[in-house]
Amino acid sequence: PNNDGEIIRVTMPELTEDRRKEYVKIVKQKAEDCKVAIRNIRRKAKEDLDKLKTEVGDDEVARAEKELEAITKRATDAAEEALKKKEAELLEV
Repeated sequence: PNNDGEIIRVTMPELTEDRRKEYVKIVKQKAEDCKVAIRNIRRKAKEDLDKLKTEVGDDEVARAEKELEAITKRATDAAEEALKKKEAELLEV
């Protein structure tokens, strides 16, 4: 690293094809971790909804579960889209 008093400059080597593929693997793993976290949140919310069945009607719980599934789908779709975008960006030469 070079330090000129105000700016620190770090020289980075050019990305090779192998290194790009390694980064893609890392990105895929992070995306999978994200989807697992989303599913865990959904599972916890579903457990909480099941506990509420006695207090509120089945219709309300069913509506909330449907909304939960829609939110989950949007979140997983966003994770997939981010993965595709980043993968294309990494493989672009």
